[in-house]
Amino acid sequence: MATLPWWGYTVIVLVTTHLTIISVTLFLHRNQSHRAFSLHKAVSHFFRGWLWLTTGIVTRQWVAVHRKHHATVETNDDPHSPQILGIHRVLWLGLVVYRRAAANLETLDKYGNGTPDDWIERNIYARFPNTGLTVLLILELLAFGPLAGTLVWLVQMIWIPFWAAGVINGLGHFLGYRNYELEDASRNIVPWGILIGGEELHNNHHAFAGSARFSTKPWEIDLGWFYIRVLEHLGLANSSKQPPVVITRSDTICCDIETLRALIGNRFEIMADYAREVVSTVCQDEARAIRNTSRSKFRIFRKASKLIVRENTRLNSHAQQRLTYALALSPRINTVYDAKLRLQEIWQRSSASSEILIQQLDNWCRHAESSGINSLAQFAEKLKGYRLLLD
Repeated sequence: MATLPWWGYTVIVLVTTHLTIISVTLFLHRNQSHRAFSLHKAVSHFFRGWLWLTTGIVTRQWVAVHRKHHATVETNDDPHSPQILGIHRVLWLGLVVYRRAAANLETLDKYGNGTPDDWIERNIYARFPNTGLTVLLILELLAFGPLAGTLVWLVQMIWIPFWAAGVINGLGHFLGYRNYELEDASRNIVPWGILIGGEELHNNHHAFAGSARFSTKPWEIDLGWFYIRVLEHLGLANSSKQPPVVITRSDTICCDIETLRALIGNRFEIMADYAREVVSTVCQDEARAIRNTSRSKFRIFRKASKLIVRENTRLNSHAQQRLTYALALSPRINTVYDAKLRLQEIWQRSSASSEILIQQLDNWCRHAESSGINSLAQFAEKLKGYRLLLD
């Protein structure tokens, strides 16, 4: 039995809980749920064994619940939406919410395909999920004694239920900033994904769910992506998918198949550019023009940009009234709002042929260029030259 100073136990807790976080974000989330990259079998077996010891999570259950969350996000079928269940319930009772969803056999059958189904999974991990927790407790009691061993074990037991099931599932849909306006309420809690292995960048993940890298801006940090790169360097991981990148061609005078692919493949980034370069510019110009004549209209125009870029499904009745009022007061703001809706309609028409969609996109650009709004015309000119950067 080892006797350590207080900081020794602290180091052990931080190292072991961090390893559990990495096991969740790399194995359960990015590898198993989204197939964003592949792992060497030895690494997968290590993560599975560690999660059995420290969390009792059954891979198929976790994956099924998470996939259902993406498929039904912010609806009554979402397993853990704070917008539906309430932030306090998800934040503080996240484990209870998760276990209830994981016990749903219909969810497992529909969303739990493709997870490990070997002998050790069937006969140990899935059959005796809580046995690993008991084994870990015994080992730590033997290693550190009754008091220290119990305290270390309790912190480990609390860590994932609070940070993953509570903070990410709760605050990740309630508090923070948004790089991308989606129909769900996902948010980046902080731009530095260190404590929870990159899971803090939740809005980025919902925008590009199939990407192994969660950071999309230069100032954002995804520690999980760092570990993936290390594993790739060691030959233990490969085929990591990343968010699509759009580049601009300077010699394109009309829209083509490359323009369409860029719009569909990276529509959230393009719409973020539209919000910044067009919507914000026009609303600020309108606000400045009216500033000295009407303070009430000035405030309305200043706030209009946030309402325009927000998805309509996320506007409550009061916000919708304010948006309608701003659109009625300013033809220019109404024009950029209408252009936003028509641009979104293009990628939503998945049943149409490429030729039809390209023609619609080209018509959108021509209409934007003749709108008399400089920022909108400049955006249309740039949009025609967009192309996805392929590896």
